[in-house]
Amino acid sequence: MFFDVIQNIKKHQFYLHHNNQKQLVMSTNEIKFEDLPKAVALILNEVENIKTLVKESKRPELKKEKTPIGIDEACKLIGKAKPTVYTLVRKRIIPSYKNGKKLYFFKDELLEWIESGRRKTLDEIESDSENFIRSNNSSKRK
Repeated sequence: MFFDVIQNIKKHQFYLHHNNQKQLVMSTNEIKFEDLPKAVALILNEVENIKTLVKESKRPELKKEKTPIGIDEACKLIGKAKPTVYTLVRKRIIPSYKNGKKLYFFKDELLEWIESGRRKTLDEIESDSENFIRSNNSSKRK
């Protein structure tokens, strides 16, 4: 749709200027002064279309700089004690990096790890079970 708007604007190419008779004209369409309100309305409509497209479009996410954090900050972030975090690292449950004797974590990876452990609500479990039963009943009928 955005390209349609651009094509429409390019097609009309509204360049206003005064001619010798002190009337406003458009260079490519030779629109007379009386037609100017229509031309302005078209331009305003196209501008509104562009504004709508810009609002609807998602802005590209800027890559966040990945800065490693230490064990203390990781403990605060996930709300676990140091021994618990060391155990999670040893069992390879939590994303971590080791350089020499030092452990490093990335904040975004820890937050993703926390999100991946989301438990379903009772309503979600009930809905899933109903869908499962319906799908099994429909497949048995065939």
